[in-house]
Amino acid sequence: MGNASTNGLTLRTAAIIAGLAYLLDPVSYAEFTLYPKLVVGGNIEQTVANIAAHHNTFVTMLFFYFINFIEDVVMAWALYYLLAPVNRAVSALAALFQVVYAAIAIAGLLNLATAYNMLIQPQYLASFGAGPLHAQINLLIHTFRIYYSLSLILFAIHLILIGALIVRAKYIPWWLGAALVIDGCGWILTELQPYFYPAVNVDALFYTFFGELLFMLWLLIMGWRVKQPAPALDPAPA
Repeated sequence: MGNASTNGLTLRTAAIIAGLAYLLDPVSYAEFTLYPKLVVGGNIEQTVANIAAHHNTFVTMLFFYFINFIEDVVMAWALYYLLAPVNRAVSALAALFQVVYAAIAIAGLLNLATAYNMLIQPQYLASFGAGPLHAQINLLIHTFRIYYSLSLILFAIHLILIGALIVRAKYIPWWLGAALVIDGCGWILTELQPYFYPAVNVDALFYTFFGELLFMLWLLIMGWRVKQPAPALDPAPA
């Protein structure tokens, strides 16, 4: 199992930090409430009108997305320490996938920030005209979605890796690991759908995402009871 000390966070502290990062994550509100309120698929004119009429909502959405991606980095850090006793190399790889996912998503988010800047600065409308400006805004919004969608595949790989580690861990229920592996597979199938099988309805895969909810609840309720694994015994000298 490795050494009891991970030269950083205790397992208990790591579990609580990861659980709080999950709990305080505002991405669900940004993605499923604010974004649909502002962005109307296939109707960039209405989308521009919505953003113009709800500047504060758009800025709040940007802020919530950004906070989510920062919390993902914190979560990667905490989960690394939580699962390092199982396999330090795989735990580091899982953290790396989550950090790269967050970096790509933040890069994509800059497209929304650029779109907002172009809408609030009147010189862009004067320079481009309404039609070309709307086309630019439409491209920026779609670019954000592409970046975010592809980055979620890396996040899914992270889930599969930590799920596999949890299955092997002796201090976290194995079924949580299995749920996260299924969760990660669900994310991959969902995000690849527009590119490889656009005619296939993948709505049912939504239920696979409850693995993260179960993991969050376990971290918050049971994380404070996680004990350090016993240190490995050094072999007797010859």
